[in-house]
Amino acid sequence: MMHRSIVAVVAAVATTLFGPVTAFAQPPTPAVAAPTVTAVASPLAEAIRERIDHLRYEKQQDVRGARVIVPELVAKYYEAQQFQPAWQEPAKLDELVASIDDLRNDGLDPDDYHLEALRSYRLDVRMKSPLTLQDRANLELVATDAFMLGLYHVYLGKVDPMKLSSQWNFAQRPIPSFEQGLQRFSARLAAGEIREAFDSARPSHVWYQRGRDRLKDYRAIAAAGGWPAIAEGPTLKPGMSDARVPVLRRRLEITKDLAPTATTVAPADPNLYDATLEQAVKAFQERHGLAPDGAIGPGTRAAMSVPVAQRIDQIRVNLERGRWTLHEMKGDFVLVDVAGFYVSFFRNDEPIWTSKVVVGRDERETPIFRSKITYVVFNPTWTIPPGILVKDKLPDLKRNPGALKKMNIRVLDGSGREVNPYSVNWHQYGSSRLPPYQFVQDPGPNNALGLVKVMFPNPYLVYLHDSPAKSLYEQDQRTFSSGCIRVQKAFELAELVLNDPQWNRLSMDDVIATKETRTVNLKQPVPVLILYWTAQPRPDGQVVFRNDVYGRDPATLAALNSTFRLPVLN
Repeated sequence: MMHRSIVAVVAAVATTLFGPVTAFAQPPTPAVAAPTVTAVASPLAEAIRERIDHLRYEKQQDVRGARVIVPELVAKYYEAQQFQPAWQEPAKLDELVASIDDLRNDGLDPDDYHLEALRSYRLDVRMKSPLTLQDRANLELVATDAFMLGLYHVYLGKVDPMKLSSQWNFAQRPIPSFEQGLQRFSARLAAGEIREAFDSARPSHVWYQRGRDRLKDYRAIAAAGGWPAIAEGPTLKPGMSDARVPVLRRRLEITKDLAPTATTVAPADPNLYDATLEQAVKAFQERHGLAPDGAIGPGTRAAMSVPVAQRIDQIRVNLERGRWTLHEMKGDFVLVDVAGFYVSFFRNDEPIWTSKVVVGRDERETPIFRSKITYVVFNPTWTIPPGILVKDKLPDLKRNPGALKKMNIRVLDGSGREVNPYSVNWHQYGSSRLPPYQFVQDPGPNNALGLVKVMFPNPYLVYLHDSPAKSLYEQDQRTFSSGCIRVQKAFELAELVLNDPQWNRLSMDDVIATKETRTVNLKQPVPVLILYWTAQPRPDGQVVFRNDVYGRDPATLAALNSTFRLPVLN
């Protein structure tokens, strides 16, 4: 019996060819019939069979410098085809080589998919070189391996996200049955629809194609030499004349933040920091999560000096994240971009509403996961979680038990009775021994959760909520919370997810005025995706870059450059 993981891989490849299965509970649609193969013991078929036999028992074999990565899958395909060849036509090889080479625009490395070996074989076939039967059989194995593995990685991602984070709970893209998958794969290959197969494999979300296009743009910038660094010096401000201005102008022209001077009127003083340049600087700052003040200080200068190769890697990493998650982005949903410090409400693939957020600080990172928003609470109380109690509140209690009263926090025993904080010896408690009490902050404008919270079940005690600390939303780097997500426009978010005419800002204000806690269940749960994007393509052809605040990019990049997501065959 075939190992379940092999079935999943071939089925995933099949999904890329003919689209995902959307209703597994229904009877499967008729499979596309594989080409009828007449058993002909041709010399080439015999050579392929012999190579498959060797492949099964000597799995680590190099063929023109290429090592077959998924030998069991390649063997199953040729067994189903009675070892008939599939890649002896030059046109098919042309399509495969072009499609593998194009994987660089997905942020993948074509060399991982035998590009040089395939080019060598293609040249031999086109030049009608006298290939031996073994050469031709080896061509079959290498080409099929590249086709399968490339499709698999474009469809599911090259890296397994569960190996990067134990919190990962996003669903994998759906796959059909193995039998159906093998038939579909065979039909697509027989028809020579190689490029179409890869196009079908990619996420259909508009975000992904934009990301591919922007990666092409930044690779072109790199090929042209990148961009100049802005020299150190006093902060550049509008109206100043400085020798660094021409370099600044060229830097912004390269990334299209500023229209090229060839199509605009050149300034009388080339060293003048004029109004046009100021607007370009502000556009750049906005794209990089900086305060758009037009001043070129250390922060803006550092962002402008990041090498183009690093920006290319950022786009590559986020395309991989897109392959993991974009299939989840359909219909109405809430997306929290932790690295970007924003929450958005999406409809029809585009955000219709956005708000700034505050997320967890370095030592209390906001987790990356998915859930469904199920209810909203107005005038919430806040029960302090044990971790926050020990780290943030106990030190204050030990110094001054009266500190709780100032924060409108009550101490409750196991029966729900209020306890006088002065009657407790707080010094006996700490991280190894927690107080046997609940600490509850009553509703009000100074409650840590503000006046409304948006709830979704999760094991991390994380939710979206209002906050009394309004000034924090004006910071560039908004990592100040203990893990929850503070929303600047929390009431607008509540109105969107409730999606009920009776719940608008006026009716919400009426509830708030009562000062009583009220829970409102959503008529229809709304998916919430908490993600981490350090590069996002915009509809206008630009890329939004953000700092890697939790340092997650290097591990993802290293895995993308060095590992394969593969079936477990033992």
